[in-house]
Amino acid sequence: MIVVRGGTGKPISSQRLAAYFEKHTDIEGYLYLGYPIIGAIDGGYQIDALLVSKQHGAVIFHLIEGAYDNKIQLEEIQDESYTKFESKLKLHKELTDKRKLAVELNVPIFAPVWKNHSNIKSDYPILVSDTDLENFLNAITWSNQRKYKKLVSVIQSITTIRRRNKRDYVKKPTSRGAKLKVLEDSIANLDRYQSTAVIETVEGVQRIRGLAGSGKTIVLALKVAYLHAKNPDWKIAVTFNSRALKNQFKHFINLFIFEHINEEPNWDKIDIIHAWGSPSIRGVYYELCLNHNIKYLDFKAAEARATGYGKGFDIACENAFNEIKDYQKTYDVILIDEAQDFSPYFLRLCYSILKKPKRLVYAYDELQNISNKQMPSPEELFGSDSTGNLLVSLQNISGKPKQDIVLDVCYRNSRPILATAHALGFGIYRKEGLIQMFEQHQLWKDVGYKIKNGKLADGQKVTLYRDEQSSPDFLERNFSIDDLIIFKTLSSPEEQTQYLISEIEKNITNDELKLDDIMVIHPDPYTAKRAVGTIRTALFNKNINSNLAGVTTTPDEFFSNDAVVFTQIYRAKGNEASMVYIINAHECFDGSNRTQKRNMLFTALTRSKAWVRVIGYGSNMEALQKEFEEVKRNNFELQFVYPTAGERKELNIVNRDMSIQERKNLDKKSATLKDLLTSLTNGNLHKEDLPEDIRKQLKKLL
Repeated sequence: MIVVRGGTGKPISSQRLAAYFEKHTDIEGYLYLGYPIIGAIDGGYQIDALLVSKQHGAVIFHLIEGAYDNKIQLEEIQDESYTKFESKLKLHKELTDKRKLAVELNVPIFAPVWKNHSNIKSDYPILVSDTDLENFLNAITWSNQRKYKKLVSVIQSITTIRRRNKRDYVKKPTSRGAKLKVLEDSIANLDRYQSTAVIETVEGVQRIRGLAGSGKTIVLALKVAYLHAKNPDWKIAVTFNSRALKNQFKHFINLFIFEHINEEPNWDKIDIIHAWGSPSIRGVYYELCLNHNIKYLDFKAAEARATGYGKGFDIACENAFNEIKDYQKTYDVILIDEAQDFSPYFLRLCYSILKKPKRLVYAYDELQNISNKQMPSPEELFGSDSTGNLLVSLQNISGKPKQDIVLDVCYRNSRPILATAHALGFGIYRKEGLIQMFEQHQLWKDVGYKIKNGKLADGQKVTLYRDEQSSPDFLERNFSIDDLIIFKTLSSPEEQTQYLISEIEKNITNDELKLDDIMVIHPDPYTAKRAVGTIRTALFNKNINSNLAGVTTTPDEFFSNDAVVFTQIYRAKGNEASMVYIINAHECFDGSNRTQKRNMLFTALTRSKAWVRVIGYGSNMEALQKEFEEVKRNNFELQFVYPTAGERKELNIVNRDMSIQERKNLDKKSATLKDLLTSLTNGNLHKEDLPEDIRKQLKKLL
């Protein structure tokens, strides 16, 4: 049983209900607190708690906090909840049997302080104890369990969002387009961690860490929609680095709110806003400068002050943070996507313009860092107040909404593509050796890998693999690995262009792919416009339309229904396509900024939700292809010797941004077993972070 804690305003009864279901691991399903919100004539109708389970169907709990009051119209409340929820479910044909709802649906009252008022067998049941809950649930069973996944999908309101392309045009049952239709229909449910990230609301800072393809952008969009539906008076902002994400956020938020409450969002209360901004474009930094009457630095002025190219925004934010002494409180919630692209000063500015209790949600993937930034720990990121007390320290405490969420399941990329991205990104099979490595061994497990052989320890050989839990295998079941991912070395730029044009033609004419199923990524953001010009002209001569994102389209637009999208790597971030071509991939093999180039390749590979073609020319492309062949020869498992602390000093280090307390607790010289037990109990430390010998000692004590 998975408990997802939204806000209910009824803390005692919701905690009692959650505690009951957390103990009953035999029940398969979800208990949602403060979710869903159902559309009604007078606005959103709040459900206090909802159980969705294979055994029991859907159970709507109306929670009562106070003492018994015979003036409460219980039957009226239960009837209203039943009618509204039944109406929502009946909109979905798959949940009906002729005219009847095919879901077991019950609406009990749960009033844990009403000691002598239980009424279990009534048509309007009242439950006041754990015994009442158990007897009530034992009396209801759901025979139509094959509808369970669809029921969960409807509750999460995710099905419509997952389907971007309608494929009514498909004629060939075995074409790529036909297989994509099946694939898109199958990815309908959020997983437990995504559900938690969407619904659980922290009165403070919340961090969401996730792999590429784990759904961070969708999670943030759904979280905005949920918070807006639940708190329509809140002023909410979602911000990002790539302007190409703006329309995607707007689309998802609009869809989710409409599915929940059957009305448009109040866009006066939601800002989908770029991080930087300018006099012509809304941005967090630009508007902050206006509101606080400080000098705004545009790109040219900021870069002139920076010590390196691409550091201008960091300098602009640092200057603003140091200059402003008294902040205007603008927002109730701010959500930040792709936070690894920002300096700490931007996050501090966002934190500073929040009303109390400072609800800030930031999401990131360290491996999509193509700006050579490292995410500091939360304590380092937000700093201390004037008295030296830390402003932020994240803990996951039992019975409370999670402050730190890891999304370790990759739904977008197949196992071969994701393992290839990690192998090439880290240089696992690079002839000259590793390029970068996680500082903490545990992070490999955090991103969904399991140990096949050896162990994750300094100087030890280890073999890591992904299984069906962390990388669902529907892509591998429907497509051969040799088709999912192809590396191809060509002899010249001209041959690369000819190959690309020929393959795109096949995708459209034979494979039944739509134009916007295809994304062509050039890794170098500074030469992409010039480099793709010849290719786009050749496509035009074949009557195939294309766009260069942000150049031939508006900066906020990425996909267009009638065009193949060409893009540089920064604009590609946060977007996905069924068929991804990475051209000039040889530029990512080596160079003066090798780590950044490999991270660009990692990000480009993980844009694909089905197929990827990596093409280039010259000796570097040959070497890159050989590196891929080693990944393939090892069955897309990662086999390497974990570098020692001394060896890691020569590598780029990818940190799991552990808190200061976590780092202290990992120092065996200063931490006693009692200290470690305390830290494990209160959630400041994870057992997987401990050295193996310490874990063995703790196991004896537990």
